[in-house]
Amino acid sequence: MTIGGSGEGRPSKNQRRDAARIKATRLRVQQKKKDRRNRVFLQGGIAVASIAVVAIIALIIMNSIRPAGPGPANMASDGILIGEGMTAVTTSALQPNRKPVPSKPDSTGTVADIRIYVDYLCPFCGQFEKANSSQIVTWVKSGAATVEIHPISILTSKSAGTQYSLRAANAAACVANYAPDDFYAFNTALFADQPKEGTAGLDDSEIKSLVKTAGVGTASAKINTCIDDATFKAWVVGATDRALSGPLPNSSVKAITGTPTVLVNGKQYVGALDDPKEFAAFVLQSAGETYSTSTPAPAG
Repeated sequence: MTIGGSGEGRPSKNQRRDAARIKATRLRVQQKKKDRRNRVFLQGGIAVASIAVVAIIALIIMNSIRPAGPGPANMASDGILIGEGMTAVTTSALQPNRKPVPSKPDSTGTVADIRIYVDYLCPFCGQFEKANSSQIVTWVKSGAATVEIHPISILTSKSAGTQYSLRAANAAACVANYAPDDFYAFNTALFADQPKEGTAGLDDSEIKSLVKTAGVGTASAKINTCIDDATFKAWVVGATDRALSGPLPNSSVKAITGTPTVLVNGKQYVGALDDPKEFAAFVLQSAGETYSTSTPAPAG
């Protein structure tokens, strides 16, 4: 007996070809289903990723167009005004869309109105402050003058990428906001430890140590947080732009062209920055001229 099937059980050539065709068709159908399934998964993944990207972009846009918070309190004029006894004049914080409110000079003409636009990285500002700060304090304490300090940041790009000018001005605004009567002492401390232009300058921890040097008490924690968060960074940029574009209030000076810009009763001081006698003479002259024009002529 021969083991195996008979010849009648073997598929014909046509049958084998048809079976191969059916199998190929079935494989193509299966592959199409697999491709379709993969495509659905891929599209779903892309959709999820796209949604995530859109969400991130939307968050960035919202953060970029979110209005900046109000500027620092006690600087409604873009500067802080310090009067008799070295006491700061308090003002409310202005919202971003509000224009600065110029300080009102003494109407009698008997008090010298000194305004100084400073950049804490500017070496010439340091020269002026070191030469004239002591006598300015004497005048202001006695009520013979007021001094208004405007911190700006025109040298932000001159500190090896650390933006020291901007950070220092922000720190000054923080002190003005939380401890206005300590502002002048902090201003002096910044210049006493002034870094050279072109260097990295002081880091935030070193700036915060100057807050302590200035004698700031219970408000120091809030000021330190304000420095860390760069709370008034946008305000500093805005105040700088306003000073550069002008006009400067209570003055015929159109705009600042450098720092320090020192105004006495609206007139710009252009004398030697390191000569306190020359500056004192200018203050006396400016105050005398203002007094003579603001005092009514005696009746005949």
